[in-house]
Amino acid sequence: MSTFDINTITRENVKSLKPYSSARDEFEDFDTAEMIFLDANENPFQNGVNRYPDPQQNSVKAILAKNNLIKQSQILLGNGSDEVLDLLFRAFCEPKKDNIISLPPTYGMYGVLANINAVENREVLLTTDFQPQVEKILEAVDENTKIIFLCSPNNPTGNSFSDESVVKLLQNFKGLIVIDEAYIDFSDKESWLAEIDAYPNLVITQTLSKAYGLAGIRLGICYASEAVISILNKIKPPYNVNELTQQRAIERLKDFDKIKQEIASIVEQREELLKVLLEVDFVEKVYPTEANFILAKVDDANKRYDQLIQKGIVIRNRTTQPLCENCLRFTIGTKEENAVVIRELKLL
Repeated sequence: MSTFDINTITRENVKSLKPYSSARDEFEDFDTAEMIFLDANENPFQNGVNRYPDPQQNSVKAILAKNNLIKQSQILLGNGSDEVLDLLFRAFCEPKKDNIISLPPTYGMYGVLANINAVENREVLLTTDFQPQVEKILEAVDENTKIIFLCSPNNPTGNSFSDESVVKLLQNFKGLIVIDEAYIDFSDKESWLAEIDAYPNLVITQTLSKAYGLAGIRLGICYASEAVISILNKIKPPYNVNELTQQRAIERLKDFDKIKQEIASIVEQREELLKVLLEVDFVEKVYPTEANFILAKVDDANKRYDQLIQKGIVIRNRTTQPLCENCLRFTIGTKEENAVVIRELKLL
């Protein structure tokens, strides 16, 4: 079993970095309700957003911590999950020296962020049933491998990775294992959040863009050890999550019953669409899914994609992705939207 040491994977300049201290950071331990703030060069006239937001988003984190039975100090919030992922690169990957490992077919931003940060992206293909090739992944690791990205449930395939594979990687890799759980709310599997304290090299990213229906506010979540979160807090922009985003997130997170109802509806509609796709003549295979989308292999992805576009239905053509030749990805819509999709599929 490998021993994880955060000091060995953190960039030297980040270790010595003194983070920017915003005006609001200096008063986080005070009751500020009756204070007069003349420190941040803000417009003093109240309109709800004339003041800078809480740089640590404490009200949002308090709800997330309570819901997930973890400490607020184990949470970092970002301007979408993409900012969270970018911060991981910037904190732990030395440009033009270090590398990360991703497992195509998967979320494309891992590779994009690697390129932006001048970090090598070592790709190890999934198996034909879309599971990690653990031995090949570990063979690809060298002394400069800092992060392995696992998207589970995976985009665009929809399946979750086996617990056995994830545990073996956690136990045998000295860097960070980042599990992207953007779609975990649609799965019957438990989140890896319960294992945060057991594995100091485990990082979990989630989002309010999928099950929570807040893609427009851009709020990404990172759960990790206090040591990892402390490093990320050193380099994050001071006010990276705006006040309107924080307010809307709090409002939505408190309406958990409605969220559960919407998730249940999406899962129900997913099963309905699965049944139909299995009966469509040009569909050759429908892959198992635990997400809010379905990946299907068809006879000619480009042709079928164009036909659906002509019918006013926009799906995602994934035929250019590894192991996804002639595959289309169908996001699950409302009952009414799915009825239209089902009708048109039967007419093609």
